[in-house]
Amino acid sequence: MRAELLEKRNRLRELIRRRSLLQNRDFVLSSGRSSSFFFDMKRTLLDPEGATLAADLLFDMIRAEDIDAVGGLETGAIPIVALVCARSWPEKPISGFFVRKEMKGHGTDQRIDGLLETRQRVILFEDVTTTGGSVMQAVEQVRRRDCRIVKIISIVDRLEGAAENFIKAGIAFEALLTWRDFG
Repeated sequence: MRAELLEKRNRLRELIRRRSLLQNRDFVLSSGRSSSFFFDMKRTLLDPEGATLAADLLFDMIRAEDIDAVGGLETGAIPIVALVCARSWPEKPISGFFVRKEMKGHGTDQRIDGLLETRQRVILFEDVTTTGGSVMQAVEQVRRRDCRIVKIISIVDRLEGAAENFIKAGIAFEALLTWRDFG
């Protein structure tokens, strides 16, 4: 990693540690597991500096990829997708979308909102991965559009099985940071 990006990564890690890493309480994760720590990533991703750092670092991770769109599951991926789409302009414009957990019952009543066409190549984002179960809901919906998932990228991987589960599903995985970066 180039020195400039390493500096940004270290600064983002510190912002996450200060703003988003909650500890010394009991938390129930989306996987159903209990934990004594929790990453509330919206507290970093909605901060101006955190948003800028995350956008730069995540865009750098995908800039060389042959993809048409980026997306992810509501609500964790929504700010990430918006940031990466904005950062991609004008260098390499990338469209975005998000997958709803369930149909909303009004309007277009779709599970996928935004800009996703059939047979596109996509990268899915997740703010935090534990087992990967949440983002696999997005995988299922995106595959129904006959799209190819190039990889899944998480800002923080808790190192609790997501990488192994993605391998079993035949999907490449990268994490910007892991739980070990905060130890």
